[in-house]
Amino acid sequence: MAELSYREAVAAGIAQEMRRDPDVLFLGEDVAAAGGVFKATEGLLDEFGPKRVKDTPISEQAIIGATMGAAMTGLRPIAEIMFSDFFAVCWDLVANQIAKTRYMTDGQCSFPLVIRSANGGGSRFGAQHSQSIENWAMAIPGLKVVAPSTPADVKGLLAASIRDPDPVMFFEQKSLYSVKGEVPDGEHVDTLGTARVVCTGTDVTIAALAAMVPRALKAAKILKSEHGISASVIDIRSLVPLDTQTLLKSVSETGRLVTVEENPRLCGWGAEVASIVAEELFWDLDGPIVRVTTPHVPLPSAASLEDEVLPNVERIVRSVQRLVD
Repeated sequence: MAELSYREAVAAGIAQEMRRDPDVLFLGEDVAAAGGVFKATEGLLDEFGPKRVKDTPISEQAIIGATMGAAMTGLRPIAEIMFSDFFAVCWDLVANQIAKTRYMTDGQCSFPLVIRSANGGGSRFGAQHSQSIENWAMAIPGLKVVAPSTPADVKGLLAASIRDPDPVMFFEQKSLYSVKGEVPDGEHVDTLGTARVVCTGTDVTIAALAAMVPRALKAAKILKSEHGISASVIDIRSLVPLDTQTLLKSVSETGRLVTVEENPRLCGWGAEVASIVAEELFWDLDGPIVRVTTPHVPLPSAASLEDEVLPNVERIVRSVQRLVD
């Protein structure tokens, strides 16, 4: 296995699929010559040329409109929206056109496309460039929603997203771009809609997504070594489709659930998970479902304040302690 950073895995996943399928193309603002604002797409222009790797104007509507048109004509485009916050500019195209047209045309027109974006906080970009918006996308029928936490998952899930016949929103947590990890050599394709149990335990299940996964793992180690609490940690990986079977199996064994969500508390993805677990496993629960979230506030720019509002290891540990004790 090769060791790649999270950002290198992005380019590796795109390149793998562009080599395999000549219908795959990539477009976005500064993605070609500059290699992306986060340097996650370096080398793609050199290998595949300007016909397949295209810099666009600074217009999210133009990027998504061109992506939509390319998919309608039989191509498999990948688009980049530089910051996920900027989906607010082109949300009509995503939510009212791309998500619904296959259904409205009875399958005569489909959108096998991927929209990538840098998502979430932790990088001091302030309220307009730090939002965690996966719950926006999760609320729209017709979209698949993916958020990897490791370089291997970036490459494998990105490849699976590109091959998928439906539109996929692919959220890359920007504070993870420098994180390194082992990535399988050769062709690597994962499966959408599958969660992963990354740590097994008997007392509580902790469900987390993207940047919250390594924090949940650190919390699980502290809970075990300092408090004697055994925690299972589940990396959700895909919100739509959601792997309810893995979640329900784990919670039925531990009797407790804690979700760790970067998105604001109101209408966050953990509320949906909590609803499913409460409906399916009410009599198996040994305590209330607990959600560790960002409060319902815009993210501050100041480092100390941003660190305070985002879920951290200490808050996860305290929340689990209170639940188990």
